Amino acid sequence: MATFLMVLQVIVSVVMILVVLLQSSKGEGLGSIGGGTQMFFTQEKGLEGFLSRATTVVAVVFMVVSIIVAAFAF
Repeated sequence: MATFLMVLQVIVSVVMILVVLLQSSKGEGLGSIGGGTQMFFTQEKGLEGFLSRATTVVAVVFMVVSIIVAAFAF
């Protein structure tokens, strides 16, 4: 079971890297701190929205699998 979870964690981490790399750069950087407004007025469309939601889902799955792997370590 522990081996399966570790392999699953590696697969999820590779998927998360790919999903993050596929996203287009927002170009805001630290400029959003000083009053950059483009970040607040743009709408996500099509692939951008899907990749944003996919990043959230994959990150949550990664965190849950990491917690489960840590629980099996004890």
